[in-house]
Amino acid sequence: MRQVFILCFATLLFGCQQNTENIKGLQDQIDKLEDKLSNTYKPGFGDFMGTIQAHHSKLWFAGINENWKLADFEVHEIEESFEAIEKYHAGRSETELVPIIYPALDSVPVAIEQKNLDQFKSSYNLLTNTCTICHRKTDHEFIKITIPTLQEFGNQLFE
Repeated sequence: MRQVFILCFATLLFGCQQNTENIKGLQDQIDKLEDKLSNTYKPGFGDFMGTIQAHHSKLWFAGINENWKLADFEVHEIEESFEAIEKYHAGRSETELVPIIYPALDSVPVAIEQKNLDQFKSSYNLLTNTCTICHRKTDHEFIKITIPTLQEFGNQLFE
């Protein structure tokens, strides 16, 4: 009986030691993955804003040329960029103000869907002014967004 008890105890002890080694191995893997994740490239706030500015410009030229499919594409690219800012830069004071852009941004697809050039121009102007207002509120008043005057994407047709 004593031998059975010793055998059961040794098996239990051996099993616990293996479990501890498994846990340590898993924790090592978690630590390595967390290190890789913390060193993964994440676009900066300014990178997202530069992307938004490019799509803002393209949106204008698509809209005034009544290329409604392209305009719809560009407005959704802007929306995705703002969503990415909220995801990757949560907690920043600038990010806290992103929601003020949404009402103006939401007015643009309505004009696009209705294929209404005058309404598009009006909603685009509202969006543009709201961008500048947001920049003022975040102490970036030196960044003033306007309606584009030059089409800087010479390698894309907007008609």
